[in-house]
Amino acid sequence: MTSVSESSGMMFVHSALAALCPHIEWALSRVLGEPVSLQWEPQPLGEGRFRTEFCWQGPAGTGARLASTLHGWDALCFEVTEDPGPGHDGDRWMHTPDLGIFHVQTDSAGNTVVPEDRIRQALETAGTNPFELQREFRLVLGSAWDEELEPFRRAGDDSPVIWLHRVG
Repeated sequence: MTSVSESSGMMFVHSALAALCPHIEWALSRVLGEPVSLQWEPQPLGEGRFRTEFCWQGPAGTGARLASTLHGWDALCFEVTEDPGPGHDGDRWMHTPDLGIFHVQTDSAGNTVVPEDRIRQALETAGTNPFELQREFRLVLGSAWDEELEPFRRAGDDSPVIWLHRVG
């Protein structure tokens, strides 16, 4: 008999149009299997845009389901993290309308874990060109996503965190 381990993480909606906010709550409710009501705050970086963040709990893999549910929505910037647990690594997903979605595995401290094969590929692609190696490593680390999302992260430094707890 296989048991599914529990996991937890964070969801950050950095920027969403007002009309999307209830749809986001409905989508997250479907994934989490319980009603989700979020506290939306104005996003100072965009008129008519809102932000929210909350902690979630669920079976391992819930982070992937949350990110997949919102992936590709127009004008939506978000991040999802899933903490590592027994039998599974941590994960982080970042999404922007311009760049799409990016995923990395993370360790227990939240650091990006780059698989050995991906490092070998970057070295092979770059050859002896140090600028190409730097470009390859920036791709592996998701630097473009971090750069695009960083202003939104800073804009929400003083926002409250909404805690969700599973019932039962």
